[in-house]
Amino acid sequence: MPYLGVDPWRWQYFENEPCPDDVVVPIDDATGWNLYPRHRWVYNKLLICETQGLAHGPHGTTPDRFPVFSKPIYNMRGMGTGGRVIASLAEYETALQPGHMWMPNFTGEHVSTDVALRDGKPLWWRHTTGLAGVEGTFDYWTVHAEAIPAVEARILPWLEGNLAGFTGVINLETIDGAIIECHLRMAEQWLDLNGAGWLKAVVALYTSGGWPFVDRRRTGYSVVLFGAHGVPWRIDLNAWDLEAGRVVRTRLRELFSAGVRESPGAGPRRGEW
Repeated sequence: MPYLGVDPWRWQYFENEPCPDDVVVPIDDATGWNLYPRHRWVYNKLLICETQGLAHGPHGTTPDRFPVFSKPIYNMRGMGTGGRVIASLAEYETALQPGHMWMPNFTGEHVSTDVALRDGKPLWWRHTTGLAGVEGTFDYWTVHAEAIPAVEARILPWLEGNLAGFTGVINLETIDGAIIECHLRMAEQWLDLNGAGWLKAVVALYTSGGWPFVDRRRTGYSVVLFGAHGVPWRIDLNAWDLEAGRVVRTRLRELFSAGVRESPGAGPRRGEW
C-alpha cells in the first residue's frame, strides 16, 4: 500500500493515481517518523524552537516573560491538542505537566505551507490560511494561488540548514513567519486544490526525485463541517467558490442533524465530499 496513513474518507484523492509498490508516500506523521529516522527530530518542538533561536523550555523551567504558549513537546496526531496560552507565572506553576513545553505566544497570521523538496531545496510551495472557528477549530481554509514572500524568506534558510538530504513533501505551520510545527508529510485535506497532475508529480518525486508538475494554480477553499457535540465526524468540502462551499455545508448540516435526531443510537459517521 504505497500511500501510508490515509484516512478512509480521503482515499478518493489517491485511488486513481498509481504508485509503485516499492515506493512509500507518507500521508500521516507516524509514517513520516518511521520512514525518516535522520529527520524525525523535527517532531520535537523544543528542537523546532532551538533551531530558530526562539525562547523555549520544558515545563519545570521558568520563562523570562509572559504570556507564553504551552503545548506537548510531541503531538503526532495534531489538531492543537493540549495547547494553551499561559498568562502569568502563577498560572504557569499550576499548569505544569510532564511532556509539555513553553514557547513564545505568537499572535500574527497562522499559515500552513506545503513544500516539495529535493535534497532539502524547495521545488514548489503552496500556502494556506484558516479563518478561526470555535474551540481552536477553523471555519474554512483558503488555499492561496499567490506566494507569501515574507513567509518563504523566513522558511528557506531553515530548510536549507536543517533538512539537507530530505526529498519529499513536508508541511510547515508558521505564525508571524516563525515555524511552530514541521511534518514529514503533505497536508492531504485539500490536495485536489493543488491542481491536476500534482499527485502524479508527488509520486515522481518520491520515486526518482523528479518534479514534472505544470502549476496552473488558482485560489481554492476547504470548508469544514464538524459534527454536533459528542458526534465525532468531520467533513471537508473543497471548492473553488467559497460561497458555493458554504451553501453545501449548510445543506449537509441540516441533513446530518436530521439523521442524528432520527438515530440517536447510531455510531460515529465520517465522510468527505
